Amino acid sequence: MNSPLTADTTALHLFFTDDVYLVNEPGLQLDAVGATPEITPLQQESPKQTSSSANAPVQEPLAFKFLGKNQRNILILVNDVQNEVSDEAGRELLRKIVKSVNLTANDFALLNYAGYSGVNFKQLLEYFSCNLVFAFGVKPAQLALTEYPQNTIVNEGSVRLIFAHELRNLDQSPAEKKALWASLQNLGL
Repeated sequence: MNSPLTADTTALHLFFTDDVYLVNEPGLQLDAVGATPEITPLQQESPKQTSSSANAPVQEPLAFKFLGKNQRNILILVNDVQNEVSDEAGRELLRKIVKSVNLTANDFALLNYAGYSGVNFKQLLEYFSCNLVFAFGVKPAQLALTEYPQNTIVNEGSVRLIFAHELRNLDQSPAEKKALWASLQNLGL
């Protein structure tokens, strides 16, 4: 059996003797007002798109290259454009920091923020589901956060954060290291 629906203008004239107007009908376009309608297909939008988002670029899901397994949802950010993590002295300082709070590589995700400079805190939180963030050389403003003091535990919602100097600089500043060690003792991990 053939479908009773038709788009043939000759057939439509047999059924409708009065003018017919379509308003906001997706998929159909009329030629001119008062003229014999010519039905032409419009570009179909995908079900998830709306007319306002049709021209918006499609965002690819973020993917990060990081070290560790993040089993305890702890994110360690470093910011080094020359090295994967830091120079030898910076890596040794990071090992001491991690060891001082009883963490292993299984517990955290280590991400070099230098490769993801446009990424904000919300995006990191969505991807890593972190409840603690150590940020070495990454400023709160870079993560679209308000300013926070260095080497102090602060809260952003339910996430605890510690912002400190970049590992190489931190290693060369005894006063900064001492302030950071004091905060680390208060973490209670």
